[in-house]
Amino acid sequence: MSHAPRTPPIGPDDPPLRLAACISGAGSTLANLLDRIETGALRAQVVAVVASRPGIGGLEVARRAGIKAVVVRQTANDSVAAYSQQVFAPLRAAGADLVVLAGFLKLLAIPPDYHNKVINVHPSLIPAFCGRGYHGLAVHRAALERGVKLTGCTVHYANDDYDAGPIILQRAVAVLDDDTPETLAARVIQAERIALPQAITLHAQGRLLVEGRRVRVLGNPQSEDHPPP
Repeated sequence: MSHAPRTPPIGPDDPPLRLAACISGAGSTLANLLDRIETGALRAQVVAVVASRPGIGGLEVARRAGIKAVVVRQTANDSVAAYSQQVFAPLRAAGADLVVLAGFLKLLAIPPDYHNKVINVHPSLIPAFCGRGYHGLAVHRAALERGVKLTGCTVHYANDDYDAGPIILQRAVAVLDDDTPETLAARVIQAERIALPQAITLHAQGRLLVEGRRVRVLGNPQSEDHPPP
């Protein structure tokens, strides 16, 4: 039975935030969220997983955790709008309050009932090295080729374009002289593992005020700049 996504704040006496994850790969982001939930660092429950293709590691992560997962493939005849309807149908049916694009490589049209209730994590400091084609090691390869000294990760609300929604949090990562795309990616992933759960918690607490393309963090975000890894 489906439930409308709840609007934050979700209080300590309310049922935990109901998360859904959309995945396209190994599922490391999903695994991190499940670890945070298990340790009590993130007050949430993953209720559904949608994969863009079969045979990926993220489906095994979901299976081991006992989470219902479905594969929704986009055919050549599926428009973005049509494909998005197929993706959000099982998420809505599971009663997801917040959808996390956890390495999901398909463009989605966000339906009205999930406006500012879908978040994405991207492995760069947006607006650098983002948009169509910038995913995985391609992002870090571009950063190294450009010679930047800082990169990092961005957590943002998703809209109907790639990596273009209002930015919630960013964490910087220094680029070292001897970095390879792989070594840089490993450090950015560690930043993502902190930033994404933090952004989810702020959302659940109702502390994110979206003002156009900007997100104001209400309260005292300075106390959360360095949460435990």
